Amino acid sequence: QVQLVESGGGSVQAGGSLRLSCAAYGYTSSTYCMGWFRQAPGKEREGVAGLYTDGSSTWYADSVKGRFTISQDNSKNTMSLQMNSLKSEDTAMYYCAASFRPDCGGRLAMGPYRLWGQGTQVTVSS
Repeated sequence: QVQLVESGGGSVQAGGSLRLSCAAYGYTSSTYCMGWFRQAPGKEREGVAGLYTDGSSTWYADSVKGRFTISQDNSKNTMSLQMNSLKSEDTAMYYCAASFRPDCGGRLAMGPYRLWGQGTQVTVSS
C-alpha cells in the first residue's frame, strides 16, 4: 500500500515562490504517473502538472507553464512542485496523486489517479 503525504504549503505574496513536496511511502514501483492537482474554494479540482515516474515526460496546465516545475527524486521517493511567480489565482488546496495505469501520461484529468494525499494549502496574497 502506498501513502502520499504533502508538505510545503503556506502563505506568500504575489510574485513569490513556494516548493511543495510529496513523500510516497510503501510499494511505489507500481506507479506510472504522479501528479499535482489543486482545488480552490467553490471550484472543481483541476490538474496542475504531472510526470511519468520513469522520468520520460512531464506536462503542465497552460495556466502554470513557465512558472511551475514538477520533478521527482526516486532515491527519496519524493515528488516536488516548484512554484515561482505566484499569483492570487494560484490560491488553492494542492494535492499530489499517483496513478497505477499506464494510460495516465500527458493527461491532467483526475480519472487515472487512484491514490491521493491529504492536501496542503497555498495562499497567495496580492
